[in-house]
Amino acid sequence: MKVMQASEANNRFGELLEASGNEPVAIRKNGRDIRVVLSTEEYERLTGGSSVDPKVQTSLERSMKRWNKVYEALAK
Repeated sequence: MKVMQASEANNRFGELLEASGNEPVAIRKNGRDIRVVLSTEEYERLTGGSSVDPKVQTSLERSMKRWNKVYEALAK
């Protein structure tokens, strides 16, 4: 994984974007890695193409079925 200092990432943002297309790039500030920039493809691979946890999605769907009339009344 490539590493860039936060100030370098700020000053050379275009290069950061290009580099993150090839491999994740760690952003380091005060000696600590604070963020990782990665390509959309890599993000989707890691998350399975969904940014919502399947358990959360299932819970939301159950809640919508059970409390639909309440939600509709509150929305009015």
